[in-house]
Amino acid sequence: MGEEGGGRSCGTTRELQKLKQQAMEYYRENDVPRRLEELLNSTFYLQPADVYGHLANCFSKLAKPPTICKVVGKNVLDGLGLPTLQVEIFCTIQNFPKNICSVVISTHFEVHENASPELAEAEELERLDAVSTAVQWVNETITEELQGLVPSNQAEVDQVLRTFFENKVQEDKERKELEKNLKDSTVLSPQSPPPPPPPPPPSKKKGQKQGRMETAAEKPIIPAEPPEAVLCGSMAIGAVSLAVAKTSAMLDNNPLYLNIALLKHHQEQPEKLTIPLLMVSLVSCGKSSPGKLNLMKEVICIPHPGLTAKQSPPPKPEMKKSHDGGKRGQSKGKYEVMMGTYKSAAEMVDLYVDLINKFPSIIALIDPFRKEDSEQWDSIYNALGSRCYIIAGTASQSISKLLEEGNVSILKYSGLIIRHTNQTTMSDLVEITSLIHGKKHIAVFGSTEGESSDDSLVDLAVGLGVRFIKLGGLSRGERVTKYNRLITIEEELGQNGTLGFNEEHTFFYWNKEAEKAGELPEVPEPIFPTEVAEELAKL
Repeated sequence: MGEEGGGRSCGTTRELQKLKQQAMEYYRENDVPRRLEELLNSTFYLQPADVYGHLANCFSKLAKPPTICKVVGKNVLDGLGLPTLQVEIFCTIQNFPKNICSVVISTHFEVHENASPELAEAEELERLDAVSTAVQWVNETITEELQGLVPSNQAEVDQVLRTFFENKVQEDKERKELEKNLKDSTVLSPQSPPPPPPPPPPSKKKGQKQGRMETAAEKPIIPAEPPEAVLCGSMAIGAVSLAVAKTSAMLDNNPLYLNIALLKHHQEQPEKLTIPLLMVSLVSCGKSSPGKLNLMKEVICIPHPGLTAKQSPPPKPEMKKSHDGGKRGQSKGKYEVMMGTYKSAAEMVDLYVDLINKFPSIIALIDPFRKEDSEQWDSIYNALGSRCYIIAGTASQSISKLLEEGNVSILKYSGLIIRHTNQTTMSDLVEITSLIHGKKHIAVFGSTEGESSDDSLVDLAVGLGVRFIKLGGLSRGERVTKYNRLITIEEELGQNGTLGFNEEHTFFYWNKEAEKAGELPEVPEPIFPTEVAEELAKL
């Protein structure tokens, strides 16, 4: 027993010696004695409490960096009182868990004003299922996968989220295949005899005159592409990625837009950051609204470059205008310009050209055609691309689809509207904006219909360096919150001396005309929605 006890004592002594040696090496490597000596020398005239505070700061720098310990998903309400997802991030800081931040992501669901009760109920159930699934993903697997990761390593976090989502997509595919096989096996039945062939058409009697030839059928419209599939619960990916980015910014005492800019510029801080130009909705119309503005979904006001965000709203007469085509009804292959008035796709090109000729202050057309009408996109870009921006909004593919194909030039346009939704991560946003800018296109950052009061998307737009930001009209608290955030960021950049300015709207057409005339073109007169409506009535 004595020998055994002596052996344990000897082993314990060796372990203590080993721990002491490791501690000495750690102190020596981190030069702790010198730091303490400098600290004590510099705090000779400080109170003991101050000394302890400085000591705490000194040792906190040697502590392990904060790591994610828990991610929490919750079902909350968006700006329209509809369910959406909130994500909270908890980090371990000096051995204690702490709630760092929360974000709310907007859903991708459209809001139908005049939907039938059956459609409204089906969409409500689908939305609830999407949010509930996202909450489950966050609170179960995602929180386990992210435990121990450092929030500042956004690329690693996004890769974990991407792998998780790919597994979910594969699971969904296998589930659908299994359901299909089960359904096919249950409907198998003995084959019934084939139906008798139809009787032959009556033969034409001798001397009967040939019937009048049918008029040539109008060119059929290209059927609409099926909507891109959205995996139920996918909003969990985008929400968690954003929450981690915001957590990293808060731990570094940085604004979110700066961390996004560092992410885009490979951790090199840009000398200047520009504020995106506002696209402010003046009039919301569309097919469901009365009057003669059915051609347009929105009339949007864009300020001149050089005006601050604070000077931009409310809209002033000198501002440029944009026309958002949105969705138009079709009948027999024609677009519904006004109630009961239809034009073919080729006639629509002429209509837009006439409109720009009469109102050169219109500097952007958003979704002038359906994305299926690629021939007309080519025509209008060739006709007007040198005089205004041709922008694809709903006509564009989703960010994940664009990145998968590695091509943003499916249609011929000047720019794209991008949104942070579904499985779009921060890394995806950086990649898509780099791809857009690499093609010399402009990027427009837009909000979804189901908005929330979370103003993070403004920081994303500034950090990504997009040209425009489309937030809707100056109404409802969730929108005004975002406008106010843009003004705050602009003030911060101005105080730091890092505020850059967008260049003037310059188009090849106007520069060419000025070159021929030997002088600058005249500034177009401001226009108003009523004037556009009157001209459309004439057309």
